[in-house]
Amino acid sequence: MLPPIERHPFPPFLPHDAKVLIMGTFPPKPIRWSMEFYYPNKTNDFWRIMGLIFYSDPFHFRDDATGAFRRNDIEAFLREKGIALHDTGAAIRRLKDNAADKFLEIVEPVNLAALLSEMPECRFIATTGEKAAGVIAELTSTPLPKIGEIVTTVWGDDHRHLSLTRMPSTSRAYPLSLEKKAASYRQLFIAAGILPA
Repeated sequence: MLPPIERHPFPPFLPHDAKVLIMGTFPPKPIRWSMEFYYPNKTNDFWRIMGLIFYSDPFHFRDDATGAFRRNDIEAFLREKGIALHDTGAAIRRLKDNAADKFLEIVEPVNLAALLSEMPECRFIATTGEKAAGVIAELTSTPLPKIGEIVTTVWGDDHRHLSLTRMPSTSRAYPLSLEKKAASYRQLFIAAGILPA
């Protein structure tokens, strides 16, 4: 018997003036959440990377009392910097009882055109792993980028110029130091004009 289909639990986070859209594959199971928002797992490095890049502090977004992430501060930060978040799977099956990409089956991909229609200034899409990158490559009919590589295309009804890039996974299972992951993401934000060169 096939595992049940899960629909994405979070609405897209799409600041109107966002310049970059960062996309993973799908959230972990709710038992792993420290908040009802993107990258909710306490052991995922995403918010540590953001803290290190923008505040020189990997624990900037952590609540010291609980160890959970501070969602209100995170959302304010994302709006201020023009960073949007969503995932590439609108509906998935977990072929094993976890969030590992290799055991996720994408049943329905995200409606990328609908996301971009909410963000007229967004020109960069960055994926946080190979499976997410594969979904975006398929949706945009572009080659799968290597990690750190940028693929450009003109796409959609508005003929938007897009830069598509694949970032190192923020999962702790990905064997790269926090500092090296942060260096890759820093280059993304420089390219998108969010950070100075």
